[in-house]
Amino acid sequence: IQAALENPYGVSKLQSEQVAFAYSRAQKVPVYIFRLPNVFGKWCRPNYNSAVATFCGNIANGLPIEVNAPERVMTLVYIDDVIASIIDAINGKISPAEDGYCHVPVTYEAKLQEIADKIQAFHNSRETLVMPTLTGLDKALYSTYLSYLPTNAFSYPLTVHADARGLFAEFFKTEANGQFSISTTAPGITRGNHWHHTKVEKFLVIHGEASICFRKVDESAVYEYKVSGTKPTVVDIPAGYTHSIKNISNSRELITIIWANEPFDPECPDTYQLEV
Repeated sequence: IQAALENPYGVSKLQSEQVAFAYSRAQKVPVYIFRLPNVFGKWCRPNYNSAVATFCGNIANGLPIEVNAPERVMTLVYIDDVIASIIDAINGKISPAEDGYCHVPVTYEAKLQEIADKIQAFHNSRETLVMPTLTGLDKALYSTYLSYLPTNAFSYPLTVHADARGLFAEFFKTEANGQFSISTTAPGITRGNHWHHTKVEKFLVIHGEASICFRKVDESAVYEYKVSGTKPTVVDIPAGYTHSIKNISNSRELITIIWANEPFDPECPDTYQLEV
């Protein structure tokens, strides 16, 4: 994009393009020229000439950022898409467009403040556990943000709720697809014995052995599923069924990954105690 600017740097870019086009005409060889917008991705130098790199680098390292033109709309292109397009050009899979230039097929537009807010939300997600829906720009931005983490900050603790039965910790929550948690259960201990109106769950035992029992709240029949971490099996927990999970091992801890279709809301937990 610099070649379109009327400054010494832009003029030099334009002249370089003209030399390449002249060579192509004279030698009858193809030339592929990309006028790239704001390229972002891992390993870009922060506090230099990339707003995304600066935001990612500073926020990941606990440093302040300045958004001097919050309403400015940025056209962005992700480095992986750039490289893929260049490889396609080398392999003859793309040709210059009518304007004579090659174009990366995937670009994004976002306001500068919006970009900063997204990256700040990624940083805050370690506290809130809320992960935005990672598609398009958000997916590429999140991968970029993580690449700027200090090497001593790759891990972070979870809030753990522990008692004699074992422990429970929420892992992460999503804006549209519920939340994930992890639970441990001591030998012989039963958890649950409750039901939900709308909340549904999936249980996946990854260590130990469990008996998962169900009873429809207005019926007496009990249904049992025995599962083991040696044969990973997902068990759906439908709404309207009181359910429990028991560690049936005499010595081994039970570890279960739990998905729920909605983040836990203490103001409206949708959880009602009832023996299976």
